[in-house]
Amino acid sequence: MAGWTWEYEGYDPQEERLREALCTLGNGYFATRGAAPETSAGPVHYPGTYAAGCYNRLLSDVAGRQVENEDLVNLPNWLPLRFRVRGDAHALPWFTPDDGSLLAHRQVLDLRGGTLTRHLRVRVDGGPGRELRVVQKRLVHMGDPHVAALRTEFTAIGWSGALEIESALDGDVTNAGVNRYRDLAGSHLTRLHTGMIDPSTCWLRCRTVTSDVRIALAARTRVTVGGPAASHPLREPSRAGQWLTVDVTDGMPLVVEKTVALYTSRDPAISDPSLAALDNVQRAADFPGLLATHHAAWQRLWRRAELQVPGQAGDILRLHTFHLLQTLSPHTAELDVGVPARGLHGEAYRGHVFWDELFVLPYLNLHFPEVSRALLDYRYRRLPQACRAAVAAGRAGAMYPWQSGSDGREETQVLHLNPRSGRWLPDHSRLQHHVGSAVAYNVWRYCEAAGDTAYLHTRGAEMVLQVARFWSSAATYDPALDRYRIRGVVGPDEYHDGYPGAAYPGLNDNAYTNVTAAWVLARGVELTQLLPTPRRRELLEQLEIDAGELDRWREISRRLHVPFHADVVSQFEGYGDLAEIDWAAYRARYGDIRRLDRILEDENDTPNRYQISKQADVLMLGYLFSPAELTALFQQLGHIMNEDLWRSTVDYYLRRTAHGSTLSSLVHGWVLTRAGRQDAWEHCLETLKGDVADTQGGTTAEGIHLGAMAGTLDLVQRGLTGLETREDALRFDPAPLPELSDFGYRLRYRGHWDIGVRVGGGRLLVTVPVSEQRPVPVVCAGQSMKVSPGETRECVLDVPSGDCSAP
Repeated sequence: MAGWTWEYEGYDPQEERLREALCTLGNGYFATRGAAPETSAGPVHYPGTYAAGCYNRLLSDVAGRQVENEDLVNLPNWLPLRFRVRGDAHALPWFTPDDGSLLAHRQVLDLRGGTLTRHLRVRVDGGPGRELRVVQKRLVHMGDPHVAALRTEFTAIGWSGALEIESALDGDVTNAGVNRYRDLAGSHLTRLHTGMIDPSTCWLRCRTVTSDVRIALAARTRVTVGGPAASHPLREPSRAGQWLTVDVTDGMPLVVEKTVALYTSRDPAISDPSLAALDNVQRAADFPGLLATHHAAWQRLWRRAELQVPGQAGDILRLHTFHLLQTLSPHTAELDVGVPARGLHGEAYRGHVFWDELFVLPYLNLHFPEVSRALLDYRYRRLPQACRAAVAAGRAGAMYPWQSGSDGREETQVLHLNPRSGRWLPDHSRLQHHVGSAVAYNVWRYCEAAGDTAYLHTRGAEMVLQVARFWSSAATYDPALDRYRIRGVVGPDEYHDGYPGAAYPGLNDNAYTNVTAAWVLARGVELTQLLPTPRRRELLEQLEIDAGELDRWREISRRLHVPFHADVVSQFEGYGDLAEIDWAAYRARYGDIRRLDRILEDENDTPNRYQISKQADVLMLGYLFSPAELTALFQQLGHIMNEDLWRSTVDYYLRRTAHGSTLSSLVHGWVLTRAGRQDAWEHCLETLKGDVADTQGGTTAEGIHLGAMAGTLDLVQRGLTGLETREDALRFDPAPLPELSDFGYRLRYRGHWDIGVRVGGGRLLVTVPVSEQRPVPVVCAGQSMKVSPGETRECVLDVPSGDCSAP
């Protein structure tokens, strides 16, 4: 790790899959794991290529019943390029890094340029000093989203002779990257066809089994330095390519370039994926030309995502930015896709869309708002499906699924495997209906940041009002409490999916669910008042919302039940009645107890019996809402929320949380930072290291945790600065940590690009670049100002000082 590069020295089979995930290259349209091109899928290596939004569903027999699962499909592998030295009478075995001949290995991920480079030294039989040096650079083009390329340079040291090279497209792939899914069907591709159009260019096409997405790849392989090469076609039912034989001379480089194009039938503006792939790969520039335009595209992205943070934290944050932009780039704005919780980096969670945009969109809103809007459109296009789901559940409005894929139906599995006990268990996480509140929240915050009133008044309004209608239909009046209640849900915690011994799953009055539902209902009422009169009349007529329904929303938003116990907000009704657990005993027995739910189930016990949490639940309220907003929200509900109550609530759950999710440390770090707590950095650091150190025990190898990565960027952007975009102004209330008190970044706000924000030296500086736009209203620590284009204004802070200069 050195600024803009991540380097791995040496080859470690135990770490290979983790490195493959962290060295994934992508461009928002598709991504390929950082697997060695000469390897195939197995226990050590897992090549995987995934196109955003390309799903397929299969039936599997599990625990005596048939279950259906939809997966992000592992596409044909474009990487294969293997080599071997040809002996006097026969060819030696194909090289692999596991065959014992590897003398040295170094892998460098260049974040600034978006490339992965491998340096290898391979022992060659026949005497001492004989070796083959290999330098291999790859890219997944950020300018042209359909193109990838691989350049391999071979140099013989201490010998001369023949080298055989096989370059191929391989369609014999399955989804097999997650061990706990091993009992599920994973063969998603069918009707494979291959061919050659000339000695250097091959193609492969296939379809997904159920969704019938057509997929096509074309590859051009050429020797560009050295040679000449004898070329032989390689054509098998599931593989196509070339077999090259080239003479190499001691000390003289041989360069092979492989250029690939990938299309699917989901792409716009093409007549056929195969024709498009062949046309693109034949027109593609050579590797130096592709590298130049690829670098230029990344340079433009880094300008918009500039973040200046010193030290190790800055290095990790750059890596997080890199992987966020590889998953959700400006190309995403042209696609019908959501936020895959594990990026395009692996097969964990089957590539599904959960609530992670809640942690991703706040960052994108202020850098790539067009991407945020596209991600909201993914939810809007699936609004009819959410409305049908609500009707099927006996509700009104829109009930968004906890897990979403291609068409917006509920994709949450019916059973899930506990890998510790080996038992398949009922999965009730589909009861996390709070995902609907996340959709409405994201709409509102996007429109605040972008000033996109056109979206708020059209698609945004439809989503917010339909989610509000759902919560109204889910709330029932309890005369004993004189309050409305929402029963039978699961909160963000996930450890608790029911009461001990209960016949039915679900919890009553999850505080996070009820408070966010009250917020949505209030915003729904407010939105109907904000709409222009013609649009209000049109929309209320379209949705058949009358004054009586709005009155009910208003009443429920003020009367939803929020449980309390022991002078803290209860996670749900009855939480305080559950037993305490002996944390010290479990830590002594098991060490890592992040997945305490699996440990308890393996002991034939259940977390439903205990006051334990997998991740932040009640404390999520402090992540979503500023102190002033949260105080007002509780006041709206008839409760007092003050500093003492919130501090007690934070401390209470901090002692009872296992942090079994990467999002947990993020939220705790955020909440503690905003409260000025000395223990905040401990949680922030845990989040920063979550994927790079694989703190969740092997899960990163199955795909990065995109929400946590984006959340760390937003922690700097909004958490440390207290940035809000309410009421048509940039509002700052800085709370920098002693460990991170000097930093800067750029953001995009309304019509202003590259606004600079710098914290340090006890000051906050805001710089607005020269433009024809209006001045930017800024409120900092209660001080109001307007920053005109071309100006830098400062705000003096009551915080520890450090260096400060305008970005």
